[in-house]
Amino acid sequence: MKAAVIGAGNMGGAIARGIAQGNRIRTEDLTVSNPSPGKLEALQAAYPALHVTSDNRAAAAGADLVILAVKPWKVEEVLSGLGLVAGQVLVSVAAGVSFADLERYAGVPGIPLFRVIPNTAVACLESLTLIASCHATPQQEAAVTALFDEMGLTVRVEEAQMGAGTSLASCGIAYVFKYVEAAVREGVAMGLDAAAAKRMVAQSLRGAAAILLEGDADPAAEIVRVCTPGGLTERGIRSLEADGFPEAVAAAMRASNPQES
Repeated sequence: MKAAVIGAGNMGGAIARGIAQGNRIRTEDLTVSNPSPGKLEALQAAYPALHVTSDNRAAAAGADLVILAVKPWKVEEVLSGLGLVAGQVLVSVAAGVSFADLERYAGVPGIPLFRVIPNTAVACLESLTLIASCHATPQQEAAVTALFDEMGLTVRVEEAQMGAGTSLASCGIAYVFKYVEAAVREGVAMGLDAAAAKRMVAQSLRGAAAILLEGDADPAAEIVRVCTPGGLTERGIRSLEADGFPEAVAAAMRASNPQES
């Protein structure tokens, strides 16, 4: 299968790097297009076998799978100029752009469509990727899911669930980094070296993720397990709740849900 990634920005570049590290699509069968050369040069320096071009239409012309990785407000302009044809599969990573709009912009009635929302960890093969499909066969659904499974964990959702999933998974990674930033800053204020503090927090997150993903644990139950009555962790949890931490997280999720904004 030949693939094209249209757009080499933060997400497009990360997806291209993820594909190049996997086994589903050969690097020499991957083409990346971008209007400016700098990001393309960086990609080709890392993966010399992949093809790069500034011509979106040329990149899409030879591809079985076209991954559109441009900003939502650029989708209509870019997609309508690709010249897609029947038989190609279109994957869009643009948040908030519906299947109906994608089909209309592509100008190919019934074209197999996927809305895919990864996060930036796709570049290191640790993304959480949401996948919804329209007009796709089971074989096409399996192929796209397998491609992104190489880059982390995929979750199949309905289109109506994409907004909520985007808040939790795609935007959510930034909220995790915000917690890390605040925790490391306070660790330094309490006398720790910045690099050591970051490593401590990162490993704590890795451990928490392992407990949840590998053991299918309940977060509330895990908090109870860690908190000795009257102990330090319980005091910290009470402080978070008193300062409105749960409400702040909920508000951030609502603010970043494209279906509510």
